[in-house]
Amino acid sequence: MVVGVAGYYGFKNAGDEAILEAILRELRDRGHRAVVLSGNPALTREEHKTPAYHRLNPLALLKADLWLLGGGGLLQDFTSRLSLRYYLGLLRLARLFRKRVVIFNQSLGPLSPWGERRVAQALRGLPVILRDQDSLAYAKRLGLEAELGADPALLLTPPPVAREEGLVLVIPRAGEAYREGVKSLYAAANHLLHEGRQVLVLLMQPGYDDEVAEVFFHHRIERTGDPRRVLYLAAQAGYVISMRLHGLILAAAAGTPFAALSYDPKVAAFAKETGAYHQDLPGDPLLLAKAALYGRGPDWDKVARLKERARRSFDLALGERHPVKRPSGRG
Repeated sequence: MVVGVAGYYGFKNAGDEAILEAILRELRDRGHRAVVLSGNPALTREEHKTPAYHRLNPLALLKADLWLLGGGGLLQDFTSRLSLRYYLGLLRLARLFRKRVVIFNQSLGPLSPWGERRVAQALRGLPVILRDQDSLAYAKRLGLEAELGADPALLLTPPPVAREEGLVLVIPRAGEAYREGVKSLYAAANHLLHEGRQVLVLLMQPGYDDEVAEVFFHHRIERTGDPRRVLYLAAQAGYVISMRLHGLILAAAAGTPFAALSYDPKVAAFAKETGAYHQDLPGDPLLLAKAALYGRGPDWDKVARLKERARRSFDLALGERHPVKRPSGRG
């Protein structure tokens, strides 16, 4: 079967590219071919070795038998209504072309009342798989039936790299609304340096996150949109403190303890489901640093259950009964 994957791909965001990498690996392991809608098809073809078409090309929807919308946080209008209009329009067009569509491992919200009405209308009658309990509860409030999955990036296998217990990976997120949170991460990083830890500041969306580098001007900084590199660094680190959701997810995939500074409900939802330490913005720098110093980790049994949910979500989406067993990594 040819399976199409649509989401926020081709924009050099390591988190979304990690989702795509995991979906493509799982589809190939199950014997399916994939095509991708991308903002930069040439880049996607080069990095993921898969056919890709521009996300604004409606005829590309004819290239697959089944379309997975996701994963990710696509069903929200907090950043803009235009983005939500695009994804819901994509759903309508795929259905017009009589293609099977599955809402795949999405988080739901934040949504305005306008967005709630549009999402409830567009998703009614479709198979819906959501990646966290909070989104599942939200869907029920909107009158939608949904299954519980998990983020596919949890299924990525870390490389064989030696752990550096004294290395703390700090992952901020740019944005005017999050500046106080970035300052908290900066103060936590300084405290960790004072306590003898190594700190590496990782910017997971080069270009977008570059303004954050001005805050961490005297820290070691790496910029990468490559999910394989992020997974390598997460596996190498002794601890991860992240504002970005996929900084946490890739730490979980690598078996590295982590703490979250939540700027968005999806970040808090993942922390709660894994039993990890988390704070809301603006955060307490000293407590974040202490979490790293004491190695405060998640409940690894809960992480293992999330990985199993992620595997099962492919069975649900593809109509398969027997999951492909793959290594789950450390932890």
